[in-house]
Amino acid sequence: RWSPAVRLVVLVRTWALVSAQVRYSVPEEAKVGTVVGRLPQELGVEAGDAEARRLRVVWQGRRASVEVSGASGALVVSSRLDREELCGKSAPCSLRLELLLERPLRVFHVELEVTDINDNAPLFPAARKNISLPENSPVGSRFPLEGASDADVGANAQLSYTLSHSEHFALDLEKLNEGNTVPDLVLRKPLDRETVPVHRLVLTASDEGRPSLTGTMELVIFVLDANDNAPQFNQSVYKVQLLENAPQGTLVVRVNATDSDEGSNSDVTYAVTNVIPPDGRDVISVNPHTGEIRLTGALDYEEVSVLDFRIEARDNGWPPLSSHCKVLLEVLDVNDNAPEVWVTSLSVPVPEDASVGTVVALLSVSDRDSGANGRVRCSVWPTSPFGLESRFAGSYSLVLREALDRERVSEYEVEVRAEDGGKPSLRARRGVVISVLDVNDNIPQFNQSVYKVKLPEDALEGTPLLRVNATDPDLGPYGDVIYEIDNIVPASGSDLFSIDANSGEIRLKGALDFEAVSFYELNIKAKDKGLPPMLSHCSVELEVLDVNDNAPEV
Repeated sequence: RWSPAVRLVVLVRTWALVSAQVRYSVPEEAKVGTVVGRLPQELGVEAGDAEARRLRVVWQGRRASVEVSGASGALVVSSRLDREELCGKSAPCSLRLELLLERPLRVFHVELEVTDINDNAPLFPAARKNISLPENSPVGSRFPLEGASDADVGANAQLSYTLSHSEHFALDLEKLNEGNTVPDLVLRKPLDRETVPVHRLVLTASDEGRPSLTGTMELVIFVLDANDNAPQFNQSVYKVQLLENAPQGTLVVRVNATDSDEGSNSDVTYAVTNVIPPDGRDVISVNPHTGEIRLTGALDYEEVSVLDFRIEARDNGWPPLSSHCKVLLEVLDVNDNAPEVWVTSLSVPVPEDASVGTVVALLSVSDRDSGANGRVRCSVWPTSPFGLESRFAGSYSLVLREALDRERVSEYEVEVRAEDGGKPSLRARRGVVISVLDVNDNIPQFNQSVYKVKLPEDALEGTPLLRVNATDPDLGPYGDVIYEIDNIVPASGSDLFSIDANSGEIRLKGALDFEAVSFYELNIKAKDKGLPPMLSHCSVELEVLDVNDNAPEV
């Protein structure tokens, strides 16, 4: 199963999203460093740009064994690739990856097919099989043998069988579902226990790979005198359908075989053989006396959709005789898997002046069920200021739908909700915290547009006139205000006044003279420390008061 994985990528600036689809294939067991694909050529970028723009792989669920080479930008094998470990018997074995390229962000969807090589030999359940046959077995009698299994797929898993030379026995191959082949041992010449009591043969299974790999099993056939009628099933094939959530103990089917002999030679016992896939032995069992087949484990449609096995009916004669029937158990899907939501990439904080349509996060959504049970609908809550866009099935982008204002809301808790189409439906949620990055979008504001002050003309140097005050709601340097005297009317007063850049306090730094100038207007500028800075102005009106500082002249 694929494990949920969440990768968080924090970028300093806003992303621009471009999507593309690339497909590659690589054989399993390829050496580490093997080049899977020349990504710069496929993506239309220079190899040096690919490294500078941090071309990299983002995983969805289970991590694949490939990575981007920093020097060349090529997609290369980074660790052992075992197709059987990654995909089992599933074919084709396709891994879904996402490539991220920054400045600007581009996302590429890569489908990597791991192709099979013939690295697994056929394997029989046992190295030796003992078979007991009555000497009066008629020519043409068939004796099912347990076939070999091969962990590979395709032609590498297609098996053929050969038998060592024998005058009495030959092989006949029977096709099962999905192209599987099971060998039957066929008697072609009457047996004579007194002449040859034991036959030793070698059964060889060969796959169709190049070169072909083989496995063997020794057949030891004991020829005995006994019971000459084998049990007979009332039908050769039983077909059954069960929901995957059927509880343990559920009756699958009851098989029945009868034996025309009398006494103990007609008593029949049942056993399960030739289960495909082999893990199915843990799921079903048969009552040896009644032939009732019941579930002993949990079914899982997503793991195995069809169980194919044989039931052997064996009598209690000596030697015992047996016959076989086939049971096909089709597993029906139910909505037992909730959707899964992964955040594959997240770009936070988001600048408050980010444009509508900015991509904030990339998400991947999947459901292991099939049909309507596996179709997923996604939504985001609250519905503003973010929304979801989908360009590929199971791939979503969380985008900005409305303008942000950090001074109004500085952080959002967004919840992505997924719901499948089953009845009843199953749901999943994934929370994303998105902080808003401050930008310098507010000007300093004076608490008064005009300040009025009076000062006698004999005021001493250093006398404070007043303190102006302006505030800026932005954060950090964007909210720090500094003050300057922009101009003074009349200009002759330009050397008479000073202002503290941080506090806004204005002081007298020269002598006033009512008889020369009785009124001054100072234009004060407040600006923040943004780049470029935001600024505003206010006026300070100073009325100079006369004092008796001049004697009469005659």
